[in-house]
Amino acid sequence: MLSNLAARDIETVVHPYTNLATLRDVGPLVIERGQGIWLYDNEGKPYMDSMAGLWCTALGYGNEELVEAASAQMRKLSFGHLFAFKSHDPAIELAEKLKEIAPLPVSKVFFCASGSEANDTQVKLVRYMNNALGRPKKKKFIARQKAYHGVTVASASLSGLPHNHMDFDLPLEGFLHTTCPHHYRFAQDGESEEAFATRLAADLEQMIEREGPETIAAFIAEPLMGAGGVIVPPKTYFEKISQVCAKHDIYMISDEVICGFGRLGTAFGMQALGFKADSMSMAKALSSAYLPIAAVTVPEKMYGALVDQSKKLGTFGHGFTYGGHPVSAAVALKTLEIYARDRIFEQVAKKAPHFQARLHKLADHPMVGEARGMGLVGGVELVADNKTKQNFDPKRGVGVRAVGFAQEEGIISRALGGDTVSICPPLVITESEIDEMFDRIGRALDRTHDWARTEGLMAG
Repeated sequence: MLSNLAARDIETVVHPYTNLATLRDVGPLVIERGQGIWLYDNEGKPYMDSMAGLWCTALGYGNEELVEAASAQMRKLSFGHLFAFKSHDPAIELAEKLKEIAPLPVSKVFFCASGSEANDTQVKLVRYMNNALGRPKKKKFIARQKAYHGVTVASASLSGLPHNHMDFDLPLEGFLHTTCPHHYRFAQDGESEEAFATRLAADLEQMIEREGPETIAAFIAEPLMGAGGVIVPPKTYFEKISQVCAKHDIYMISDEVICGFGRLGTAFGMQALGFKADSMSMAKALSSAYLPIAAVTVPEKMYGALVDQSKKLGTFGHGFTYGGHPVSAAVALKTLEIYARDRIFEQVAKKAPHFQARLHKLADHPMVGEARGMGLVGGVELVADNKTKQNFDPKRGVGVRAVGFAQEEGIISRALGGDTVSICPPLVITESEIDEMFDRIGRALDRTHDWARTEGLMAG
């Protein structure tokens, strides 16, 4: 029987990324409070949050320093905007700090409230810049199949996931998707990672030449693909992709919404993967998700174009009410201070080998095709036959069933496309908590395997 809160939820809330018909039958899990890496439902049951919320609560729950930073700023200036010649201290200081720590040249920082807004902004700024530079044909964007860049009309068009497109009449014209860099799924028999990377770079170049280099504005990529299934690019991939972009004067964007701020053991994902970009999109862990905030870095060439066009047109006609909100900016500043003071990124790098060892041990499980990841993020791909890589029928919802068993074991996770169970705990997780988390996930996989065999879903 559904609790009163669950019943009220069903009658009032539309849930994103949810089978809304199933929700009406089973109801939501209502979370009441959180502390550290733990969440507690409205009946008091504890859960280890193995997804850091949505890849975002880097410092865990209940961090009093962040609470106090928000409270103090709210008392001082509860709202302030950056429109029409206005500004405030927190936004200025945060922009200065982001310029200081960014691994690429930054002239200015544009603030918004989410990763979707950040990537939507990237599209608008690149097109605006190319109009200012007299390149009106250079407007197309290339992303990757299985990429995730958001859910606004433009950012969903960048995304390469079918459920972001189906019946939304997306992607829009001018958004292209090149080959997904997943060696396990898309490499040819006997093809090494380097050879696979070479082929992917050739695929990209062929697309550019087919469309016309003069029409291609930008290439956008997550350093490690998140919602597409925790996909680690093959060796030499970004080196070769970067060369193609440079050859054809294509603006390169690193979507750091998930990978930024320590997830891979470095400040930004592009540092862990060893590549350069023209711009970054940031969100999520920028404030440890305590308040909505996102940012886009703007290089000098682009900023000059923005200035010229605003002089010509009378204004720069883009912005969001909550972009650079003073309370969000204050919390982000305190978050960055904690990362530096407590050496959070270095701690992630130290814990990552243990996390990855426990993750890769799951590859021995009879229904795991591949266990993959970097830093403190992993994906466990479930298959009907781990010798042939045979997928389960998507209609059977095996990944969702595994996540359900995990929830019963006190683990909150997510099932991504292709029955991949994602694991992305808060960065403050301890090694003993890592062990407990993987022990629980292992039990959930055992229960999933027993269920799948009973249902006749396992090959052989």
